[in-house]
Amino acid sequence: MKLWLLGLPAAILLAAAGPAGSALAQEETAAAPVAAAAEAAPAGPTLEQRLYDLERYIKNEAPGKEGDTEWTSNIKGPGPGHSAWQMVSTALVIFMTLPGLALFYGGLVRRKNVLSVIAQCMGIAGLVTLLWWAVGYSLSFGAGGKFIGDLSHLFFKGVEPGASGAGYYWISDSMWAMFQLSFAIITPALIVGAIAERMKFLSVLVFTALWMFAVYFPFAHMVWAGTGLMCGPLNADAGIKAIDFAGGTVVHMTSGWSALVLCIILGKRQGYPREKMSPHSMVLCAIGTGMLWVGWYGFNAGSALGADAIAANAFTTTTLAAAIGGFFWALSEWVTRGTPSVLGFCSGIVAGLVVITPGAGFVTASSAVIMGILAGIVPYFACAYLKKKLGYDDALDTFGIHGVGGTLGAILTGIFADEKVNAVVGGLKDGLVIEQIKAVVLTIVWSAVATAVIAYAVKAVVGLRPDPEVESAGLDQSEHGESGYEH
Repeated sequence: MKLWLLGLPAAILLAAAGPAGSALAQEETAAAPVAAAAEAAPAGPTLEQRLYDLERYIKNEAPGKEGDTEWTSNIKGPGPGHSAWQMVSTALVIFMTLPGLALFYGGLVRRKNVLSVIAQCMGIAGLVTLLWWAVGYSLSFGAGGKFIGDLSHLFFKGVEPGASGAGYYWISDSMWAMFQLSFAIITPALIVGAIAERMKFLSVLVFTALWMFAVYFPFAHMVWAGTGLMCGPLNADAGIKAIDFAGGTVVHMTSGWSALVLCIILGKRQGYPREKMSPHSMVLCAIGTGMLWVGWYGFNAGSALGADAIAANAFTTTTLAAAIGGFFWALSEWVTRGTPSVLGFCSGIVAGLVVITPGAGFVTASSAVIMGILAGIVPYFACAYLKKKLGYDDALDTFGIHGVGGTLGAILTGIFADEKVNAVVGGLKDGLVIEQIKAVVLTIVWSAVATAVIAYAVKAVVGLRPDPEVESAGLDQSEHGESGYEH
């Protein structure tokens, strides 16, 4: 009898023991699935793995993997320090447009048109933001194909503040979308400088809306999205393995070359070049220049996507190129014209910022010095002599600074990029100059053709220029019903 009982299941034996046995049997039965689940669940990260993740956060690298071992990090998601830097950087880039670019351009035009360029910058900011939320972010950074994204993030679908990884490991997906929005705002606003004082406000908005779809969204995708045609660092199958740290092609070349085509189609200002059309306030221009310089740290150092060594390098190279570019532009004026002007310092500072943009996180400090010197010389001669020789009316030298400077910077980035500064360069260095030239050629051709088509379409539908009488009187009163100054 005792031998037979030894073979029975424990639950039956406990049940046979009466009420106390039944209770124990129920506890054991209920505990069984819990124990099984606990045995099936993967163990959390060990202490060593948690320390490893913290080290990765400090270095702004991916968490949760060491060698062949992979785990779910306890700190996966937006990191406070890196996300904070991204918030600051985004605010700085928006500051570049409003008030930086608005004051820079506003000071360079005649007083009767100062509000028109400020209104154009503000109108573009609102229009582009709406487009970005609705579809622009998705077309730029959705998976899509080589040339354009998809509609997976329509109306910011899936863009969550508590998620990370869309832009980089430790920054919020929402902040990534906002950071890229700030780039999307300033790019078409740069074009305003070429057509200042002679294009209708409605026409500027219609042109901008079409241009974003035809030029900006495709280039943001091709250069910075993981499936993009020219995204050398992220796409192993990229047709053009180029590099662009913060927008040499995407921002400056697209806007600069588009500005050239648009100002030619639009035609010259009344009286140009017979009449003197001096800036009405170099004080405003100088203040705007300072704001652009400060904001550019968000543009370039912010493109490191974290407060790390690459951001520090971008901050350093940006400072060197801007200061030296301003100095050598003024020096070039001094040699060729006899005086170094404040306008020369302002133009050179912006040119230095433009030229260093594609290489800010890829080149050394010494290379940035060389790039700054060239930024102060090459765009100067483009603005001072090429424009006069060819006869186009690029009112505020958008092409000379952003088109020529952006092209120069993209090529110099291929020459000076150094894997000691950024490990990404290591696998791309061979043949990089050729790849950069390919990217430059594609950017020029695409931007020019698309701009011409859009400009003629807008001209046919709503027109480009105001009536001659309106243009002569100034756009502030006729277009916006107000004046920048009381007479």
